[in-house]
Amino acid sequence: MPRRIASLRARVEGLDPVLRGMLWAAMAGLQFTFLNALLRELTLRLGAFETQFLRYLAGVVLLLPWIVFTGLGRWRPLSIPGQFLRGAVHASGLVLWFLAVAYVSLADTTAISFTGPLLIMVGASVFLGEPMRWTRWVAACAGLVGVLLIVGPRLSGQGGGYTLLMLAATAVFAGSYLLTKALARHERPEVIVAWQTLTVACFSAPLALIGPWIWPSPLQWGLLMLCGALGSSGHYCLTRAFKAADISATQPVKFLDLLWASLLGWVLFGDLPTAWTLAGGALIATATVWLARREAREAAQARTLPLTTAPD
Repeated sequence: MPRRIASLRARVEGLDPVLRGMLWAAMAGLQFTFLNALLRELTLRLGAFETQFLRYLAGVVLLLPWIVFTGLGRWRPLSIPGQFLRGAVHASGLVLWFLAVAYVSLADTTAISFTGPLLIMVGASVFLGEPMRWTRWVAACAGLVGVLLIVGPRLSGQGGGYTLLMLAATAVFAGSYLLTKALARHERPEVIVAWQTLTVACFSAPLALIGPWIWPSPLQWGLLMLCGALGSSGHYCLTRAFKAADISATQPVKFLDLLWASLLGWVLFGDLPTAWTLAGGALIATATVWLARREAREAAQARTLPLTTAPD
């Protein structure tokens, strides 16, 4: 088994960086889909801010043995202020999201959240200096159209001012991920994840302790620990994606999250996908595969260009 794992790891590391980044992003999205389903159920029973705090506290508890075993010095970041800034921004996005989610329909929430990749792509060009290739924009826009095909028939537009809060949360999350990309240029992914978990737990604690506290049952504690594991693992995969490739190249993969959610609803609850869901899912999958093939072809051409260009 260890030999197979080592062989698989070598094959993944041998992929083109953009394809490797897209694969890490897809793995993160799959884990976040399960995480969000669990968090939604826990939020209905424990309250929003308590769930937010305990989810990150569980992540700290799970990471602590690894941190102690490997030595605290290994986990010291190059930029402590940068880690706290990223944690504060991400915690702010979570607060806005939890304030709005009870008043905005699920379809509207989904449609708004998928404007995030477009905001991130613009921010990556403006603040990080990443090249804005037309192929990435085409794939992202096709993915957004696919999302609208799936959720469009259920859009209500009745969220009022809370819809603006949800949109603000999406913009704040975009800023958090841009900060992650900036940190990933110098920090190791595991350090970023550990400090995000710690700082968001610290920033979330006051809100959780101010409100009414509902003590979790043993089952809920187990689910919270599972959430901590899924969240930490998902953010690790996402950080590896940002470290491997331009953040703008990984954003069209975000739209696969809706496919994972639809499959999860079908497997767990027997929710059969509608014709609109199938059409939107096919468009999202096609756009993602097309972008992956284009990026791989362009990377191969870039590697062979010096060999085929005649000397001056």
